[in-house]
Amino acid sequence: MVFKLRLSNFCFFEILVSKIKSSVSKYVVLCMKSQKIICFGEILWDLFPEGKKLGGAPFNVASSLHDLGAQVGFISRIGQDELGDELLQQVKKKGIITDHIQTDAKHETGKVLIRLNEKGSAEYEIKPNQAWDFIEVTSEAIALTSNADALIFGSLACRGKSYEALCFLMEHAAFSVFDLNLRPPFFTYTLLEELMQNANMLKFNDEELYQIAEMMGSPYHSMDQHILYLSKRTNTEMICVTKGMFGAVLFSRGKWFFNSGYQVEVQDTVGAGDSFLATLIYHILLETPLQQAVDRACAMGAIVAGSHGANPTISPKDLDAFMGNELEH
Repeated sequence: MVFKLRLSNFCFFEILVSKIKSSVSKYVVLCMKSQKIICFGEILWDLFPEGKKLGGAPFNVASSLHDLGAQVGFISRIGQDELGDELLQQVKKKGIITDHIQTDAKHETGKVLIRLNEKGSAEYEIKPNQAWDFIEVTSEAIALTSNADALIFGSLACRGKSYEALCFLMEHAAFSVFDLNLRPPFFTYTLLEELMQNANMLKFNDEELYQIAEMMGSPYHSMDQHILYLSKRTNTEMICVTKGMFGAVLFSRGKWFFNSGYQVEVQDTVGAGDSFLATLIYHILLETPLQQAVDRACAMGAIVAGSHGANPTISPKDLDAFMGNELEH
């Protein structure tokens, strides 16, 4: 399914965010003052050896955004089963509105088996044909996306029918953020390139960057060269790459911003990249200087890596305290 972003309804002087897509370049205007953000994709149970915890990358992003104080809309789908009922209770307890979490009578609520290696890094066993693979387009979802400042999504929810819903919603998004979040074998390079061409911002981890750069024919070797290559190849002027314990780099409209990371005792890395992305987008929408946005995002990712599970509750005050302690050292 090939789609193009329709831009004729947008006017630079009438809205806070414009996106101008052409065959030459893609411009992102970041003068967004509100923080109404939509997350699209999987919500599921992460099955750890010690028990289950609520997860799914888009939900992890939504959860972190909510804790930061953003207005969050979450579009997903669950089964009509006990795990789905328990999931809804947990989401409501978190304080996130569940109006746009659809129910499915034919498919089960999502589950992922997670194994942690000796460094706390996660390996995932993801079941096929879960309820979140069948998200449908609704008039409510269209209205929600049209009135939001940003739409955040990953590649995993594009493995099934949900991809068609995402394509449609992207046409109504003012600012779309694609977190590649690769989970083999649930993607194709054709699909990834199409989504990258149509998103306003891309987020990779370092391994994903090198993998995608090679796939797209980059003749270079260094991270910054790959970023510049992909920026030109996909007409995307904002690209972020996380580097695990070594921090992150953000390329935005020709300028570079770096953070070298924060030291923590890693418990597990599940959700660390998601909380990083949530914090980065939240501060971009607040018009926080981009260096500060990257610094705060790296700090948030470090806090989550030093915690158990993908969704520890971390407030802005907790983040300030962590960064203050780091500065003192």
